Amino acid sequence: MNRRLLLSAGVAVAATVAGAFTWMGRKSQESAAPAGAGDPVAGLLQLQMPDLSGATHTLAGWKGQPMVVNFWATWCAPCVREMPELDALQKKYPHIRFVGIGVDSAANMQKFVEKVQVSYPLWVIGAGAIDTLRKLGNPSGGLPFTIVFNADGGINRKILGEIQPDDLNQTLSGLKA
Repeated sequence: MNRRLLLSAGVAVAATVAGAFTWMGRKSQESAAPAGAGDPVAGLLQLQMPDLSGATHTLAGWKGQPMVVNFWATWCAPCVREMPELDALQKKYPHIRFVGIGVDSAANMQKFVEKVQVSYPLWVIGAGAIDTLRKLGNPSGGLPFTIVFNADGGINRKILGEIQPDDLNQTLSGLKA
């Protein structure tokens, strides 16, 4: 299958799955609304998201460090394919903070990590995050969607669709702590 077909299928599935997670969607939208409402990047950095144990985190806690933020879902085949590559890059660049933000339910993600494990943290934003993705420059709301942040908090790069490991490696090699 080509990338566009997979991406289109992922968007269609996302729209379908979104209805199944109305509670998660409401929770993520409620927590997203107050912080940085006018600036989507500031809003993302302040957004409180639970990890798979229920502890709450924000990207703002990593201020001053370069970051790779990968939006994914358990039902997204390209997302799942790129996870081992992201894990390998995270191990290669320990000074860069990696996080996988699940556009999914915590229960689905917990079942998933029993089979596919990564060494970087996984946080839950829920299926209601499609609007957040659009505001961040992903008009289709498609997955996977990766944002690379410089240490100063500015966006270095956005990648819609599956990462190309060599290409992302080149970007990461230029990031300073």
